[in-house]
Amino acid sequence: MSVRTRARTFTVVAILAAGALGLIGSTQTWALAALADGDVDVPGATAVPVLQPLMLTALALGLVLTLVGRALRYVLGALAVAVAAAVAALTAPLIGRPPASAVAPAVTERTGLAGEEAIAEVVLSTASTAWPAVTLVCAVVIGFAGVAVLVTAHRWTRGGRRYDGAAAAATRASDAGPLDAIDSWDDLSRGDDPTR
Repeated sequence: MSVRTRARTFTVVAILAAGALGLIGSTQTWALAALADGDVDVPGATAVPVLQPLMLTALALGLVLTLVGRALRYVLGALAVAVAAAVAALTAPLIGRPPASAVAPAVTERTGLAGEEAIAEVVLSTASTAWPAVTLVCAVVIGFAGVAVLVTAHRWTRGGRRYDGAAAAATRASDAGPLDAIDSWDDLSRGDDPTR
């Protein structure tokens, strides 16, 4: 495996793996809000409503990176860094003791109370699970992979290049004039369809 292939494979797999783990994490419990009548579990998608769209964007970036040309690789690399920065900025405040605003939607759903002051009165304490930290690590991985794309994108080979040989052979064959039976057999031996 060449250095070019390894760089592309590493960055694409890193973005896909971190995006998938972040997407899974968004469905898990990120925070616990202690109320007088029990605890309220707060999933990641409730604490950070844009988390799932951002992680889906990261997954799409990873997939599209394998198909695009050089100019779009730079755009997608920069977009991966931006997605990572957004996820990190939204996730970091939830590590440790999440703010009341992060648990407010879940508390409102459970108690029917709305408003910052009303929620602050019924929430005795908040605590976070490990998922915000895991998602922050995923954001860092996506960010580093995005930087790696920006640094190495000029060395990547284009995705569909393996099919360029067949098109070039067909062009050469059409330029050479009509084919005879031997040329047709030779084309078939190479895997080209002489009838096209």
